[in-house]
Amino acid sequence: MAIRTTVDIPEPLHDRLRSRAERSGSSIRALIIRAISQEYGERKKGRYVTGPMISRRGKRGPAFPVDENPHDLVFS
Repeated sequence: MAIRTTVDIPEPLHDRLRSRAERSGSSIRALIIRAISQEYGERKKGRYVTGPMISRRGKRGPAFPVDENPHDLVFS
C-alpha cells in the first residue's frame, strides 16, 4: 500500500528533478522514491570504534585501587 504525502520542493530543485527525469525517461516520483530508498532503505552498519571513548580531560583515578571502594570512584 502506498501512502500519499505532500512536500514543498523549491522551484530550482523541482526544475532539476524534472530535467533529470526527462533525460532518464522516468518520472519525478520514481527519482524521488529511488533516492529515498538508497538513503534510507537498508540499515547501514555503524562504524567501529577505533579511538578512546573517553577523552583525556579530567582527573584519572588510581590504576589499581587497593584501599578504595570502587563505588566511590564511579559515583563521586
